[in-house]
Amino acid sequence: MDLEFLPSPLPDRPGLFIRDPYRYTDAAIIVPPLLVEGLAFFNGQQTELDLQAHLVRITGDLVSVEIVRQLLQALGEQGFLQTATFDGMKAAKHQQFCDAPLRSPIHAGAAYPAEDAALRERLDRFSADGATPPEPDPNLVGPNLVGIAAPHVSPDGGWRSYAAAYRRLGEPHTDKTFIILGTSHYGAPEKFGLTRKPFVTPLGTLEPDLALIDELAAAGGEAALLEDYCHSIEHSIEFQCVFLQHKLGNGIKIVPLLCGPLAESLVTGRPPESNDQVRRFFDALGELGAKHAGKLVWILGIDLAHIGRRYGDQTPARAEEGHLTGVRRADEERLARVCASDSEGFFELVHPGQDELRWCGYAPVYTFLRAVPGVRGEVLRYEQWNIDEQSVVSFAGMQFTTKTRRHKEH
Repeated sequence: MDLEFLPSPLPDRPGLFIRDPYRYTDAAIIVPPLLVEGLAFFNGQQTELDLQAHLVRITGDLVSVEIVRQLLQALGEQGFLQTATFDGMKAAKHQQFCDAPLRSPIHAGAAYPAEDAALRERLDRFSADGATPPEPDPNLVGPNLVGIAAPHVSPDGGWRSYAAAYRRLGEPHTDKTFIILGTSHYGAPEKFGLTRKPFVTPLGTLEPDLALIDELAAAGGEAALLEDYCHSIEHSIEFQCVFLQHKLGNGIKIVPLLCGPLAESLVTGRPPESNDQVRRFFDALGELGAKHAGKLVWILGIDLAHIGRRYGDQTPARAEEGHLTGVRRADEERLARVCASDSEGFFELVHPGQDELRWCGYAPVYTFLRAVPGVRGEVLRYEQWNIDEQSVVSFAGMQFTTKTRRHKEH
């Protein structure tokens, strides 16, 4: 059930498109409309004869059991069934990632150019063309940036918000370690994934801060997963690495941290730290942040609401139109709590209805608010984007600063 099911993108091949987001198999299949209903029979409780009888009923023709067996064989060999073959494929991929010396740029060539020159040209254009964000509060003391939040949506869709956030970084930050809190779209609930691997992109290699990673892994308890396989497939941190390299080069160090869904809190309505393992990890991350505060900058790779047909809604969505104007207001209400460093108020807006806005950035945002309390946030840009004709993702570029202010002259 970890597979993704989508309408076929090919007009001449209608049906159900199935792929594996974990990439245990690189295959993708389109199940014809006639056979889609038959997928309900793959539940471990029904037989080949049950599926054969179903096909006979819906076609009115005699369907050979050999056709059913061919379907079973094809799905099983490609890793789309829960079988010993799939278990072997999964174990092999996990071991392959564990043994790899580097974290490869798995989304290069798809989400962004795979060649250095082409990628730099695109990022230069994004940086130059973005609307100028608001100036920071002049009463805030100099180089007091604590962190930024940027989207993890496709750079081609979210570049204005990326640009607004990454403009806040500059030469004073080239000697810092960047703790990157990314959404773990496929990670285990209430878990936080770390890796000690350098991140490679077409722009070069970002080295991990091994001392901080090991410190956090040791103190974080059972909620901390070292060499989490999700790092091998996740884009939310990879995209931040690309923008960091473009802005600051390869001399900085990173702590890549994937935040799994805080699902228990949405079901129970109790804050995430009600879970002892999650609370221990929050405490460990907060202690690490306070201990090394002068050398750290935090990066949040987050998107906000997910609305429309792609996300299970019955009605299509258009950015900034119709009911999406209400989504903007709800997003802004949540962002106001984030900017006020109000983790309790933020949670009270998120958990009703198990997060009706489907903020996939909920876990990284809440983790940041608990680990780095008392910061002052500022929304530099807010956007809604049609990821397809009927579905919208919202996101923002933000900055977080200390609350220290200059003394006014009398």
